Amino acid sequence: MTDAKTMVRSTLTLGDDPFRLAQDQDLEDLQHRIATAIKDGGGFVTFVVVGNRTVSLFMTGRERIALTVETVPYDSRDTGDTDTPWGGLFDGGHDGRSAIDGI
Repeated sequence: MTDAKTMVRSTLTLGDDPFRLAQDQDLEDLQHRIATAIKDGGGFVTFVVVGNRTVSLFMTGRERIALTVETVPYDSRDTGDTDTPWGGLFDGGHDGRSAIDGI
């Protein structure tokens, strides 16, 4: 029996919209930046999602925000390197959300 290679995947959910985070994202730093934006009355928080794409969300504290962590099958493309995006339109897909949604 072989052990399947896995990795940890973190997801930030804003309202009903999940954003699966790239592997190199620092969750403690992201939590701090979200808390600071909310404390300041709202602001953009930027992070990298699966597919190596940069996302900026305006967070005000009026939304429900959740950070979850799970174990998923390993994907060597998930590096967080925004110079090498993949998934969705970059791999011939039909929409731009497929990489954010974890294809």
